[in-house]
Amino acid sequence: MTFRKDTLWGWLFCLPLALGLTIWVAFPLGVAVVMSLFQWNMISPAKFIGLGNYVFMFFTDHLFWQSLYVMALYTVLSVPLQLIVAFGLALLLNTKAKGMGIFRTIFYLPSLIPVVVSTALWLWMFNPQYGYFNLILDTLGLPTQEWLSSPDMVIPSLVLMSLWSVGNIVIIFLAGLQGIPKELEEATQVDGGNAWHRLRHVILPFMSPVIFYNLVMGVIAGLQVFTQPYIMTNGGPANASLTYVLHLYKQAFQFSKMGYANALALVLLVLTIVLSLVVFKSSDKWVYYEGDKK
Repeated sequence: MTFRKDTLWGWLFCLPLALGLTIWVAFPLGVAVVMSLFQWNMISPAKFIGLGNYVFMFFTDHLFWQSLYVMALYTVLSVPLQLIVAFGLALLLNTKAKGMGIFRTIFYLPSLIPVVVSTALWLWMFNPQYGYFNLILDTLGLPTQEWLSSPDMVIPSLVLMSLWSVGNIVIIFLAGLQGIPKELEEATQVDGGNAWHRLRHVILPFMSPVIFYNLVMGVIAGLQVFTQPYIMTNGGPANASLTYVLHLYKQAFQFSKMGYANALALVLLVLTIVLSLVVFKSSDKWVYYEGDKK
């Protein structure tokens, strides 16, 4: 009787999670798989076309390949830069200096600003006529830039903007740094090691799980970037900032190709899973877990 009661309570506690996964994950995913096989404009009846959406995607839609390139370029540039900047800031904020709590708050505050608000702010800063960045360049006697109007500068501009919201990553890195045993750092100093030796042989190995986590989350976020290019450039100029999710959004809500948009979403899901598995597979070679016998 006790076993049955424990089993019943176990199922009751699992029920909210099971319902959530079924209603918000499994069911929408199933609908997306089915709808990707149809041609549907949300007004006329859906027409079954089999793999037609996928054939069109890979062999006809040149914007699909353009959006893949833009997504890959943005991810490759932004994710490592965010990790480096956030890790460097965390190292600085981990020191015992007067008023450090205030500095930690200052660096975290931008992450609390809504994305739409911060995007509007950066849109003003990138303005070629009265923007803050061109004002600095002009003061230094350097040529001004068409930040968002140039196909060559629009992605670097978005990457630069992505550094605004590294506060969350900084906090995670800071928590990891504070969990490193101080005895090991002191032992390195006693053995004659300098700051580089502490970083290379103590800090980085202990921080590798945190770096791994931030890397995975950063890659996933990079693949799904949407709000900034949508508000600032709408994919321009000349589709130079047409990210994958922005292309998906346009196909669904601008051109009413809901079946094709579902096919794009499933391809993005597969890409995300594959890249995540690649990162997880590579972690065996560079991620150190305390107590690991390898």
